[in-house]
Amino acid sequence: MSSTDVETISEPDHDSVVTVTLTPSAIMDAVFATADQVHTGWDSCVDPALVVSDMTVADDSSGNYCRLVEQAYTEDEQPDVSWHDWAVELRLGEVYVTAHWRSEEDASPSDWEWCAIQAEEAFSRACVLLGKRVRRGLVVDEPVRAPKPARTHH
Repeated sequence: MSSTDVETISEPDHDSVVTVTLTPSAIMDAVFATADQVHTGWDSCVDPALVVSDMTVADDSSGNYCRLVEQAYTEDEQPDVSWHDWAVELRLGEVYVTAHWRSEEDASPSDWEWCAIQAEEAFSRACVLLGKRVRRGLVVDEPVRAPKPARTHH
């Protein structure tokens, strides 16, 4: 190539469309590796009646989205055990890839913190597939205080 050929070559446009082939398995391994459970589906597995919080990032041009959902529920087999579930749901085309991090409601704060951090990091990584960046924010949790025992006089 001559020097004049190099001068006439321009860089690709920053808004050029690039194509990447992804499989649910690749997403599961790269984005959701620390989850308790990861599955695919044709529909969302999130039950709106159980949702405690929901943050959704959408690609308006394609209908694809990623959401971080917290759910609280009990299972029919163990109605005395309550669970908290952090789910990251990624919809790409017609396919849903969903990862879950779960902890019992009365588990230690460090268990809750680990699940929340892992789900938030996975959500941040998954949003990159939609061309979005996620910044961390602060959440203030009120301490859970047991009721004071009744005073008795001796």
